[in-house]
Amino acid sequence: MNDVIIVGGGITAAHAASELRDQGHSGPITLISAETHLPYNRPPLSKGLLLNTEDVDSIYVHDRAWYADHEITLRLGTEATALDTKNKTVVAGQDTITYDNLLLATGSSPRRLDIFEESELNVAYLRTLENSLNIKAKLKGKILIIGAGWIGLEIASAARQAGASVTVVETAELPLLGVLGDELANVFAELHREHGVDLRLATSIDSVDGKKVTLSDCHQLTPDLVIVGIGANPNVALARGAGLDTDNGVLVDAQLTTSSPNIFAAGDIANHDHPTLGRIRVEHWDNAIEQGKHAARAILGSTEPYTRLPYFFTDQYDVGMEYVGHPGTQGFDEVIVTGDKAQRALTAYWLKGDEVVAGMHLNTWDAIDKIRKVVRTGPVDRAELTSLP
Repeated sequence: MNDVIIVGGGITAAHAASELRDQGHSGPITLISAETHLPYNRPPLSKGLLLNTEDVDSIYVHDRAWYADHEITLRLGTEATALDTKNKTVVAGQDTITYDNLLLATGSSPRRLDIFEESELNVAYLRTLENSLNIKAKLKGKILIIGAGWIGLEIASAARQAGASVTVVETAELPLLGVLGDELANVFAELHREHGVDLRLATSIDSVDGKKVTLSDCHQLTPDLVIVGIGANPNVALARGAGLDTDNGVLVDAQLTTSSPNIFAAGDIANHDHPTLGRIRVEHWDNAIEQGKHAARAILGSTEPYTRLPYFFTDQYDVGMEYVGHPGTQGFDEVIVTGDKAQRALTAYWLKGDEVVAGMHLNTWDAIDKIRKVVRTGPVDRAELTSLP
């Protein structure tokens, strides 16, 4: 019969279920999720929901009727607490459920800062719908954001547009430095400064005394809300407890199979042996969707490797960005930027030798298809590259 269990309630789980049915699987599918909501898209949590450009009903992948129509059993608000790979069972709530194939799509959880956990401050993290609605209701007064990654900067953008006073603290010399490099990281730094963000770089939290926060540069502030955005850890407790191989996620091969042949992992938790990039773990929307679909096909017998390049996007103030590729374990040697940095309308290419390993645009919306055509496609002519958008 091929009973399939999907553990997780995000977009990886939802798209895996869709793909199983689209590919003709007629056997039972059970989706187990600790969240009480139907599976939903997470990008709006730091974008449209905070900006009031999207409402809650718009973020769900499917409505409840879709799951009923496709005969997918939903066990929402139910945590999977144990996995037995020998007997092929999952403990979910009070029940033990048998599977033939299983997909782990348990996602990730925000890293926490102990210094704030027992403080008197109002502290928030962003991962769930409830988190986003809580932050949205408090985007006023003085806000302190810890971390100048994608989440931190998107929340800073929303908070400034809501009229809040925003301070961002980042330990690196520039925001997004590890992803973008100096030249382009500076573009985002100036963007936020121009919009009134107090961007404190190469800075950390020195102490918290009551509701007063002292930074390593001796600056003190009493924020109404502290938002911590310092990355996320993959939720691997279930996999580790079952004896699956884990290391910064659940280790999967090129086809997304774990160390147990009938168990697959996809999305944030999958530390994937990518055929081109080497081992990578990607925490982005597109990867969650496409790996979910690929894992579904693998469950049904496909032996094709997952070769898709990472893609992500961000919207901050009037700047939109799309990025394709990944430097991989080899990194990059140089960045070629074309366009107008001052106007924030540009295209950037990261090169290793003569190969483009990643590409990005800011506000150059016709460029993304051309970027895709040159990323990881072999040697390029630099003169031709600079003539592209």
